Amino acid sequence: MTGTPWLALAIALAVAPAVPGIAARTRSLLTGRRGAPILQLYSDLAKLWRKSAVYSTTTTWAFRLGAVTLFATTVLAAGLLPFDGRSALLRFAGDFVAFAGLLALGRFALILAALDTGSSFEGMGASREATVGSLVEPALFLCFAALALASGDLSLSGMLGTSPAHLWSTAGPGLAMVAVSLFLLALAEAGRVPVDDPTTHLELTMIHEVMVLDHSGPDFALIQYAGALRLTLFGTMLAGVVIPLAALPPALSIAVWVAVVGVVAVAVGVIEATMARLRLARVPQFLVAAAVLPAFAVILLLGSGA
Repeated sequence: MTGTPWLALAIALAVAPAVPGIAARTRSLLTGRRGAPILQLYSDLAKLWRKSAVYSTTTTWAFRLGAVTLFATTVLAAGLLPFDGRSALLRFAGDFVAFAGLLALGRFALILAALDTGSSFEGMGASREATVGSLVEPALFLCFAALALASGDLSLSGMLGTSPAHLWSTAGPGLAMVAVSLFLLALAEAGRVPVDDPTTHLELTMIHEVMVLDHSGPDFALIQYAGALRLTLFGTMLAGVVIPLAALPPALSIAVWVAVVGVVAVAVGVIEATMARLRLARVPQFLVAAAVLPAFAVILLLGSGA
């Protein structure tokens, strides 16, 4: 089916705002609160899009391009993932480097926009975001290295598509460690507990939220959507590692992928309901642990001759 990558990408872009909604709803149910509906973010995005953006007189073009660049790079990164377990919309050897680079470019643009406001408060958040990003990216590359060794392929479509279906019998422990690492990285990349808390209002603990305080209207909508899509992308990578989607019919593979991403969102909600946010001094330790797991996976795969 030549149109499957386009269809899978369209479904991913459509369901992305529901993923944080599932996590928030799970958290509300487990903590005995009513909570917002699962589809609340769709309503919020529509409301923000109808409003006009307000810009401070101290900001420049860097601030105005921040949200647009974050959104564009995240959507482009989505085009490199095989949502249906077969092939991504864009596929080439070494595309995992482009994937990580696009995510990093979006983060850099948002950091630059925060610094452009001239606010020391947002500058504090930008500094923290840069620290988190500098620890997330090496761990992500180690995950890709382990998957490349296991699959023998240098494209994300090969790592997460057709190959993992038959790799668990020979590289199961390594893939399990990669899966756990990807889940931990998803929490950091999407700004979720225990790395960050999207619902916090405590100034000294804010990371992502403090950087976007000056954004409004459509700009803030793009940032909110990009955050939801990033969580969806990491859930997709996790699904590609643990589920042989390519062995299923195209329509069923997409349905299973949506279900797995939903399970990841539920797991995020369970963690947020049962854990508190880590102290900032503990966040690097958390991310180093996320990097150690795929590092061990690489050692195991090299030792086994994968």
